[in-house]
Amino acid sequence: MSASTQHNGFETVAAVDLGSNSFHMIVARWHEGEVITVDRLKETVRLASGLDNRNRLSSDAQERALACLGRFGQRLREMPPGSVRALGTNTLRKARGARRFLEDAEEALGHPVEIIGGREEARLIYLGVSHTLADDRGRRLVIDIGGGSTEFIIGERFEPQLAESLQMGCVTFSSLHFPDGRINGRRFRQAELHAQLELQPIAAPYRALGWEQALGSSGTLLALDRILQETGLEKSPGMSLASLEALRARMIEAEDIERLSLPGLSDDRRPVIVGGLAVVIGAFRALGIERLTTSDGALREGVVHDLFGRFHHEDVRARTIRHLRKRFAVDAVHAEQVVEEARRLFGPVAETWGLGNADAELLSWAAELHEIGLALAHSRYHKHGEYLLTHADLPGFSRQEQAELALLVRVHRRRLQERLFENLPKARRKRLVRLAVLLRLAVLLHRSRTDAPVPLEQISASGKNLRITFGDDWLAEHPLTAADLEREAAQLKELGFTLKAS
Repeated sequence: MSASTQHNGFETVAAVDLGSNSFHMIVARWHEGEVITVDRLKETVRLASGLDNRNRLSSDAQERALACLGRFGQRLREMPPGSVRALGTNTLRKARGARRFLEDAEEALGHPVEIIGGREEARLIYLGVSHTLADDRGRRLVIDIGGGSTEFIIGERFEPQLAESLQMGCVTFSSLHFPDGRINGRRFRQAELHAQLELQPIAAPYRALGWEQALGSSGTLLALDRILQETGLEKSPGMSLASLEALRARMIEAEDIERLSLPGLSDDRRPVIVGGLAVVIGAFRALGIERLTTSDGALREGVVHDLFGRFHHEDVRARTIRHLRKRFAVDAVHAEQVVEEARRLFGPVAETWGLGNADAELLSWAAELHEIGLALAHSRYHKHGEYLLTHADLPGFSRQEQAELALLVRVHRRRLQERLFENLPKARRKRLVRLAVLLRLAVLLHRSRTDAPVPLEQISASGKNLRITFGDDWLAEHPLTAADLEREAAQLKELGFTLKAS
């Protein structure tokens, strides 16, 4: 359960991308160091078009999404827990009151559904693209136009150096700037200017860092590339500003989205292609892109490689935790003592309390970072730690994982209040409370910060009952720990837990 603990080494994994325009599923297996795709599915769902002006998902959009996930679930339901990652992106980040939908989505798919932040989405996209390319040096600019957001990443080999997610996508720009389907030059200019304005805050640092190669991923850019090739507007792979502007002129001639008839343009891409083209032209101008080629890699491929990285290489989340420990000068010796104690407490109760490998990792990371808030101040440092972990960019972590980590750090000391867990779904609430109990005890038992081992002889649990037995006379010889355990028993009683120490 330490930071180096691995999940079971699944040889077959799956990724599900709940995008703002389309849902994608990919199944892949690991064979002698190579990732081999064995199955993939895609459905156009247009989730972003289901958001109203209060960012609530319409019932129609939810029905389309759940029906799609039900079909995906038929393929994935029998895969073991932990081998499937389903990620929601921009639209689900924005959606209000979506808890019930997420619960229904998990039931339809048969696996948990996580929401990831924009920069984590960008990291995974870059990972997916970079694994489709030769492993050579030189900076790359990767652009991924989704339904509701566009990600811009500059990186080298497999490591992103700059990553941003901006609120502009093919679905949102099509509905905002071409709401009735009418196409004209004025509307295109407004949409392109809108994209340039969105890019203005990041344009200078991106231009300053620079890149040797610009790449595009996902449906919009792949569709534009195909259209440019089949219309003859491009004679070589990729696209330039001149060819994109020529394609814009063709679209303006059509005057209406319904009358768009271009070689390479599919029926499901037609309603959103104009907004996507405006975003691309705005990006070319704002960033000074000369030429862009496309890649088959995208978010779902990045998720697959990230999963296999957790099992067969290094989990990027463990690296993130190490970076935080170093950045905020966490006492490494004490942190390791608490980690080891949490491990000893976790093992005997895990099966009884229904806790698994993912819970063991989360508890370990919380133990490593429980004192991160001391970098700001000793007073209320548990709250400072929660704030840091809530608002920091944590590569590798979903929003749910990040929130749960922050919560465990928040409740590792002082009063354990039930209200702090009330916004969690019922199943996760029970799990987090139990992990909080174990973390609090691990911290308590090492309050003296000495190297002397704690002689735990027996640990047992049943329901909300926890019993700890120490070596002969150890509690009598450590009255401060005995008093702390008495106070902790009183704290846990408020949550219905019974703690007995002898």
